Amino acid sequence: MGLSDVLYGVYERRLAHDLDRSTVPRHVGVMLDGNRRWAKANGFDTVDGHQAGADKIQDLLAWCEESGVELVTLWLLSTDNLDRDSSELEPLLGIIEQAVGDLAAAQRWRLHPIGALGLLPEATATALRAAETATEGITGLTVNVAVGYGGRREIADAVRQLILEQAAAGLPIEEIADTVSVEAIAEHLYTRGQPDPDLVIRTSGEQRLGGFLLWQSAKSEFYFCEAYWPDFRRVDFLRALRSYANRERRFGR
Repeated sequence: MGLSDVLYGVYERRLAHDLDRSTVPRHVGVMLDGNRRWAKANGFDTVDGHQAGADKIQDLLAWCEESGVELVTLWLLSTDNLDRDSSELEPLLGIIEQAVGDLAAAQRWRLHPIGALGLLPEATATALRAAETATEGITGLTVNVAVGYGGRREIADAVRQLILEQAAAGLPIEEIADTVSVEAIAEHLYTRGQPDPDLVIRTSGEQRLGGFLLWQSAKSEFYFCEAYWPDFRRVDFLRALRSYANRERRFGR
C-alpha cells in the first residue's frame, strides 16, 4: 500500500466521521456512466467495462446503507441504449440479468424495476420481475433498477395510462382532459408512491441528465463526479453527500 492509499484512507474515514446523518438525502439517484470509456482507457474490451461497472453496484448499495440512505435509483440501461449494436447490447443485457440476480440472491435489498419492460427481451424482463418478487418482503434499502428507462418515455407512459383508465370508466374526452394534472401524472409514474430524489449523482464527468428521472428531479440537487463508474470510490460517494449537506435547498423558491 502506497502513501497515497494511506492518505486517502485517512481522508475517507474523516469524511465518514464528519457526516451528519440528519443531512443525508433520503433518495439518491445514480447515473452509472463511463463503463465503455473506462474499458478503453484501461485497454479492455467494452464488455469488460460493463462487467466492472456491474461489480461496483453492491459496493455502492453498502455505502448507501451505512450512510442512512433509504432509496436508491440506479440507471443501468436507457431506452436509447437499446439501439446499440447487438454485439454490445446482448452481452450487456446478460450482465444486467446476472447483476440483478446477484442483488436478489443477497436478500439484503428490496428491488423494484422501473422502465419500459415491454421493450426488453423476454429473458431480461423476466429476470427483473423475478428479482422484484424474490425481494418483496425485504425491509430497509429499496433499489429502483432502471433498465430500458427513459424520462420522456416514462412521462408519456404515465399520461397514456391515465387517459386509458379514464376512458375505460366511460368519461368523455373533455372530462378526461380535466383529469390530466400534475398530481394525476405523478400517480402513474414508474416511481409512484416514492419520494423524489434529493440528490442525483452522475459519474464520468458528463454534466447533463440525459433523460434520467426528468419529472422527479425537478427540485433535486446534482453532483457530477469526474471518475468513470468502475473507478467510483467510497470517498467519491462521501464527497457527494458532503456537497449535498453543504447546500441550502430552496425547492424552486
